[in-house]
Amino acid sequence: MYNLFISHSWAYTDAYDKLMNLLRNHSSFEFRDYSVPKDDPIHHCPYDWQLKAAIENQIRPASCVLILAGVYSTYSKWINIEIEIAKKLGKRIIAIEPFGAERTSRTVKDNADVIVKWNTDSIVRAIRGW
Repeated sequence: MYNLFISHSWAYTDAYDKLMNLLRNHSSFEFRDYSVPKDDPIHHCPYDWQLKAAIENQIRPASCVLILAGVYSTYSKWINIEIEIAKKLGKRIIAIEPFGAERTSRTVKDNADVIVKWNTDSIVRAIRGW
């Protein structure tokens, strides 16, 4: 059983949903999702420091942090904070290049321990590699 935190932009939840479906449909891979989905009550924190602390609490039990490396990630304040927290907690960062993407986030890839393509077996192998 792997504990995963999937960093993603709430504006692009379709990519998060597709990744979740890939992982759920893998025949021999079990995981718990510690991500912060768009409808999570964490979003109602009145201050940024409270949201940052809540995200850190979600990342803490994770085996690794998966980051969707779409170019939008470069401009997301929260994805950058999640990278900072993952590094502080010593979590392995796996960057996943979106299917068919011509441009990806240099920020995410520069901070990743491993970069994989949008392929279920590659993603699962990277998670298990930790």
